[in-house]
Amino acid sequence: MTAFHGRRLPEAATPVGYAALIDAYDLSVPIPLTLAAIGPRHKLYQSDGWSLYTPRHAPEADLAGHLTFALRYEGLDLAVLKTVFRATGPAAIADIVRAAPTGGYARRLWFLYEWMLDERLDLPDAGQGAYVPVVDPKRQWAAAAVTSTRHRVKNNLPGTPAFCPMISRIPVLDAFVARNLAGEARRLIAEVPADLLARTAAFLLLKDSRSSFQIEGEDPPQDRIQRWGQVIGEAGRRPIERDELERLQRIVIGDARFVHLGLRTDGGFVGEHERSTGAPIPEHISAQPGDLPALVEGLVAFDRGAAQELDPVLAAAVLAFGFVYIHPFEDGNGRLHRYLIHHVLAERGFNPPGLVFPVSAVILDRIDDYRRTLESYSRRLLPQLRWRPTDRGNVEVLNDTIDFYRYFDATPHAEFLFACVARTVDVDLPAETAFLKAYDAFKRRILAMLDMPDRLIDLLFRFLRQNDGRLSKRACEREFAGLTEDELVRIEGIYADLRADF
Repeated sequence: MTAFHGRRLPEAATPVGYAALIDAYDLSVPIPLTLAAIGPRHKLYQSDGWSLYTPRHAPEADLAGHLTFALRYEGLDLAVLKTVFRATGPAAIADIVRAAPTGGYARRLWFLYEWMLDERLDLPDAGQGAYVPVVDPKRQWAAAAVTSTRHRVKNNLPGTPAFCPMISRIPVLDAFVARNLAGEARRLIAEVPADLLARTAAFLLLKDSRSSFQIEGEDPPQDRIQRWGQVIGEAGRRPIERDELERLQRIVIGDARFVHLGLRTDGGFVGEHERSTGAPIPEHISAQPGDLPALVEGLVAFDRGAAQELDPVLAAAVLAFGFVYIHPFEDGNGRLHRYLIHHVLAERGFNPPGLVFPVSAVILDRIDDYRRTLESYSRRLLPQLRWRPTDRGNVEVLNDTIDFYRYFDATPHAEFLFACVARTVDVDLPAETAFLKAYDAFKRRILAMLDMPDRLIDLLFRFLRQNDGRLSKRACEREFAGLTEDELVRIEGIYADLRADF
């Protein structure tokens, strides 16, 4: 074929693995980011969301063949696998295991069936076969392994059945992890004086808090920004639990007279309303209210378990983006989503002590990339949700969707978050410390020349910065009318000497 579910193939080819299973069983499931097909030529390549394999890679044209191909070449897509298991029933999977009782792929499928469905297949415990990892660590990021003697596998899944997104081992993520950004950040600030570091930390914290509100299109009073900044500064000190998330929501909302606090009791979506009718036009539909307690429990279990074993940035991406897709609250989800990034990084000691990476500020600078990252899953999820509008302009989901929020491909999210953290280390931290050093130098040189209060030095600096290094005629005639012409020339010269770092 030349197209599959609206996605064009780079050439006429035969879908295999997950693509073949989705087509054969007419599965309603988010289509994987990358699909596989067998091309006519002896050439392996990737193009436009397809991995093309050669005829010699073609699997047996049956359930076992395509499942084995998927595990071998595509990695684990738990949402597709669980949907397949439900479509085939237990007998078909048990038959695959009976046909190859010592086979590593058969035993992995057996384990995954029982792990996700919490249903025991009619099979005796495996007696032979070398232990194999459930997740291929060369293909996807995995956690520490726990032995399952029944299946003779090593369970290294990075989560629990209640919440287990997967991340692919792509070169860009391997490179980010190898950089050791946490170590780079510590080396960067090692020689920064304590007072300067404290001021840098305070500025970056306030900047992050303000940016998090701006991302949501809000411009709250300064005291509310500062209060939320204080909360961010304490991230990582309390374990993530449902009560803690609800406490944070109350702080985020502030005035809750018109907002339901706690887990949603109605549907939820992100998008617009049709102007004339008020009908919802969703870009993303949140998890159903009845699924929220179980999904939040899954987030909590991930934070206590696999998040302690994965690289901190990978764990932060999984937890934070999983939370925002679930969207458990009526309001405040976006800021709590970004708080969870700070929580994981701080809890794991990734940040230098006392310093918060201004992730929200970087996200605000890269807002289009941020939205594309969110849409990398939402646009594949939305077509699988059957919903109807309510008379209150909301949505009501009609099909079973909980697994779509438990299992998703978090690779784009991890790549985006790592790029944001790297930008902080490469640009924001050096720029802010350089700025404060230059400002201190400016202040010292002004004080060596004039006896001027700190507030006026700060005002003088801001006027110079706003007017390209020159003091305006208005400032010379009003706030700084006491300056002589010679002093004015010297002040502008001091600023010019240091402006490269401002």
